[in-house]
Amino acid sequence: MADDRIPQDGVDLEEMLDLTTPWCLRVAATLRIPEHITAGHTDIGALAAAAQCDRDALHAVLDHLVSRGVFTQDSPGRFSCNRAAEGLAEARRFIDLDGIGGRMAHTWGTLLDYVRTGQPSYEKVFGRPFWEDLAAHPRIAADFDALMGPVGHGVPDYDIELTSGWEAVVTIVDVGGGTGALLASLLRRHPRACGILVDLPGPVARAAETMEAAGVAGRVTTEAQSFFDPLPAGDLYVLRKVLNDWPDEPTVAILRRCAEAARPDGRIAVLGGVAADDTPRSLGIDMLITGGTTSTLTQFTELARRAGLDIVAAGPQSSARYVVECQLEES
Repeated sequence: MADDRIPQDGVDLEEMLDLTTPWCLRVAATLRIPEHITAGHTDIGALAAAAQCDRDALHAVLDHLVSRGVFTQDSPGRFSCNRAAEGLAEARRFIDLDGIGGRMAHTWGTLLDYVRTGQPSYEKVFGRPFWEDLAAHPRIAADFDALMGPVGHGVPDYDIELTSGWEAVVTIVDVGGGTGALLASLLRRHPRACGILVDLPGPVARAAETMEAAGVAGRVTTEAQSFFDPLPAGDLYVLRKVLNDWPDEPTVAILRRCAEAARPDGRIAVLGGVAADDTPRSLGIDMLITGGTTSTLTQFTELARRAGLDIVAAGPQSSARYVVECQLEES
């Protein structure tokens, strides 16, 4: 009789189904176990006291993580950090169960509802839709901004290649640009342009540091508003990791706002939320928390048309990012 524990076709289902390690890692990070060990609390009793948790339960968690190569147990009940544990401390902000990491982790429990209905169930877990929940919890909103911006994803250092070039671009409008990391990068590359950052009051209030650090603060203005409201006039509208957070009808509404505000030769550049027709579908956390999706290029072409836009170009650029460039529909 075949041993069910032997991986079939190179796939170890038992390993894939195991939730123990991911949750133990998040618990250890949330309790700041690496930091407590570094501070000298290496004995399990002292460590549990520092973390304000149950000694035996924590011991069980750490024993498991040691077996997976995270932390070392130098003698029974005495732990130290290895490189993996130090990495856990560095990642803590984004996997802390009391912060945005907890929101994302617990949201995966709604996957069945999402697959059955096609709609997010985030509100069932946290009492509010995702964006309202962030507005009600400023600390978690700040963690989300960090996850989406320079701290979480690195400072963007790439250009957007426009079919007509950048000579006519005087004003870049970064729509839903968070704390402005991409806008700052584009302004560094194009010193003749100025920028307008459009986002809700929380992210916009935290954008000053980003702009100062990039040396472009004097060329940026901010608009603390929803991107469903009328947008400021500009030559290039950038939508980076915005449309993937919204289903079709809100996507059309956002694109229509860009089309209404754009100057006659204005362009809209979409980075994220659109993929080539033959790209495998990927399941992202954005689908679960906001109901967003990644459209195929064919699907997006129809959404853009409904917003009064034509597709000018689409495909991977030298940055390796898939960019869709739109312009106002010819009358």
